[in-house]
Amino acid sequence: MSKKKKKIRTAFRKNRQVRTRHRDLTQQVEQERFHEDDEFREERITGKGELVRKRTVVGEPVEAQETGFEILPDVDLSVCRPGRVLQVQGLISVVQAEDGTIYRCAVRRLLKTLSTKQRHVVTAGDRILFRPAGTEGIIERIEPRRRVLSRTSRRRRHILVANVDQMLILASAAEPDLKPHLIDRFLVTAEKSEIRPLICINKMDLVDGAELQPMVGVYAQMGYQVLQVSAKTGMNVGQVRDALSGQETVICGQSGVGKSSLLNAVQPGLNLRTATVSPDTEKGRHTTTTAVLLPLPFGGYVVDTPGIRQFQLWDVIPEEVAGYFRDIRPYVSFCRFPNCSHTHESECAVKHAVADGRLDMRRYDSYCHMVLGDQVRI
Repeated sequence: MSKKKKKIRTAFRKNRQVRTRHRDLTQQVEQERFHEDDEFREERITGKGELVRKRTVVGEPVEAQETGFEILPDVDLSVCRPGRVLQVQGLISVVQAEDGTIYRCAVRRLLKTLSTKQRHVVTAGDRILFRPAGTEGIIERIEPRRRVLSRTSRRRRHILVANVDQMLILASAAEPDLKPHLIDRFLVTAEKSEIRPLICINKMDLVDGAELQPMVGVYAQMGYQVLQVSAKTGMNVGQVRDALSGQETVICGQSGVGKSSLLNAVQPGLNLRTATVSPDTEKGRHTTTTAVLLPLPFGGYVVDTPGIRQFQLWDVIPEEVAGYFRDIRPYVSFCRFPNCSHTHESECAVKHAVADGRLDMRRYDSYCHMVLGDQVRI
């Protein structure tokens, strides 16, 4: 006997229903001469019909943190196929089926109108079920996500990529200048999402490597792997290739640090578009516009993401920030007050560690910026 399907009451977006009254209502009255017993006289604003945001959907309940939705809609498995979203281009998603076939798919209306805090419904890296029709298809369901890289954008969740194993945080030693505070924000997001971080500093051919050793040492003492590379000269590119092999990796960083250039050096056949840094602003140009999931011939996937100009943490309250700092976390329990914010209290173990030189001052300054809610803008 088949398992009975569940009917779940769930919320939809406010703009799901059609317009309740037509703009040309007066004109229709004059032309058609509506009578007093017309349907408009019986229209009521109640909790039923097209005016309510709640609907009954057949499916399975799921934690919203896993997929962004509160329900997994039921689909016909006899006509649907599993796939992976490689890229999202406006309303069209490029999907790769299990046999390697590429489809251009739209998203079913039910998914687009379910109430969610997400900025976009589908993102690169999503595992989905879709209904193929020739070379096109319809995405019927998005499977629960794991290890998601996201940020806050216009008070909504902007998911950059989903279902990855590790995060390669790419920075540049020069042109543009190194931004350690941005690296710290990516590290906090990696700790929260349980993604293994890997710090990579590009363009080492432009600076003296000894100048960066103090900062590199701070991250290395916390257990983070730091690679110093040059996509231009090929310095340590082989180490990056080894780190990417067999893994699903997202490469993130500000514009101009050389994300696409490094991937072209790792795998020349990718032929990704690149551009030089603007000589006027000393900032990168937005050459990569969308996140793209790229299969690697030596195993694994890599996600080339657009450059970040602003990175605000998603779903992280000030009281949680210290727990995501590996160097600050051991001192938290030694503070006098259990609700110590480690910013202004007099008897604070974290502040004492900074004063004694056991904690890096720059890292503590980065922590204070996150607790106070300051955004890093490049």
